[in-house]
Amino acid sequence: ISFVYHQILLSAGSLQLEHRRDLEHKRRDFTSYGNRKLYFDTHALVCLLEENGFTTQQAEITVSALVKITDANMDIVYKDMVTKMQQEITVQQIMSQIANVKKDMIILEKSEFSALRAENEKINVELHRLKQQIMDEVVKVRTDTKLDFNLEKSRVKELYSLNERKLLEMRTEMVALHAQQDRAVTQTDRKIDTEVAGLKTMLESHKLDNIKYLAGSVFTCLTVALGFYRLWI
Repeated sequence: ISFVYHQILLSAGSLQLEHRRDLEHKRRDFTSYGNRKLYFDTHALVCLLEENGFTTQQAEITVSALVKITDANMDIVYKDMVTKMQQEITVQQIMSQIANVKKDMIILEKSEFSALRAENEKINVELHRLKQQIMDEVVKVRTDTKLDFNLEKSRVKELYSLNERKLLEMRTEMVALHAQQDRAVTQTDRKIDTEVAGLKTMLESHKLDNIKYLAGSVFTCLTVALGFYRLWI
């Protein structure tokens, strides 16, 4: 594209150079006094000046100066002017250059843009492949994650079931221990009650024995006392 733009600039420069040459040639044609037309009557102007007090030489010099001034002004005007034929020729040359540039751009488009299009298609294919690869990886990761989640969920359920079984076993053991403790306490209470009853019976028997011993001792003392009393009497 930059090459085509450079060619356009070169073409425009060459056209400007040809246009300037045509203007110089035209200016030389128009500034030739033999072919240029005067827009006032110089003889009538000389006569008018002579009638107003100018001599013939002064009038001719004045008219000659006016002619030169008019020619100089016309040269300035003609310098930037062009004929219709020259304009048409210049336009045709410019259009020809534009047509050549269009042809060059079409050729460039068919060559470089086709290469760019092929490269773009290649990039699109590569992007599609990468997209498909990423989608496959995402599906794989999701599958692995789901599998791991299910495994972890199963493991948690197993741990929960195991803990529930252990808790149930502990509860059963605690109930059994409580029952065993209750039985032991009941047996202990019964044993204590039996021992207490035996002790009470033993105490009652010892009490009776003591009463019998005391009664025997009292009777013995009384017998001894009666015996001493009888001896003294």
